[in-house]
Amino acid sequence: MRTAHLIYFSPTGTTRKVCEAIAQGFGAKKVIHYDVTLPDSEFDTILTDGVAIIGIPVYAGRIPELCLQRLRAITARQIPAVLVALYGNREFDDALVELRDLSVAKGFNIIAAGAFIGEHSFSTPTQPIATGRPDAEDLKQATQFGQQVATKIASNHFDTPDMDGQVPYKERPNFGGKAPQTDVEQCSLCGRCAEVCPSGVIAVADSVTTNAENCIMCCACLRACETRARSFNHPWIEEKREILHKNCSVPKAPKIFI
Repeated sequence: MRTAHLIYFSPTGTTRKVCEAIAQGFGAKKVIHYDVTLPDSEFDTILTDGVAIIGIPVYAGRIPELCLQRLRAITARQIPAVLVALYGNREFDDALVELRDLSVAKGFNIIAAGAFIGEHSFSTPTQPIATGRPDAEDLKQATQFGQQVATKIASNHFDTPDMDGQVPYKERPNFGGKAPQTDVEQCSLCGRCAEVCPSGVIAVADSVTTNAENCIMCCACLRACETRARSFNHPWIEEKREILHKNCSVPKAPKIFI
């Protein structure tokens, strides 16, 4: 328990917050971050000691393909690992079992897993979806979860718990072709949107251009834009946002498997 390896894909920082809270519960002396969110952040690493916390966001009940690609570069020699799926108050569906299968294939020994709530990427001030999550209570529960995992390890129990989800996984939807837009009158051309884009599809020169075909719709660019020049008003997004706002307004609680 001396070292905690935090491995995460976290475009808007919510998955990272939960992973950090779990590590705090561990009481690890050393915390090493492996942030695989951005295009230049791929790691080619073999972990041989400590405990890993592997965190991912859930997109339509699955792990984003881009996230999977970057996680595959990190392998382990049977060190214990805790899985974290962060979802926007709808369902996490098959994301945890998908992450379990990938992590086992890469040499991790899965001993616990948790599904936590984060503000949905489609959330807006007028149509909020899990706004402010993970909140203080979520992070408190994440820290307590870390303490439970530490107790399990101290008791020399390293079994893999059952967790919600199905195999084969639900079909992965095709998100290509939809991306946030830029209001040229509001845009200062600061380039912050391009800096935070996980898929590297935003270019800033005399104007802002976005390759919509490869956008993963994480909306990190919206959250990072200080002038609020980025918005996502595609008809498909507006339809999904309305459905989520209507049907997923009751706050859900984290769910753990240990």
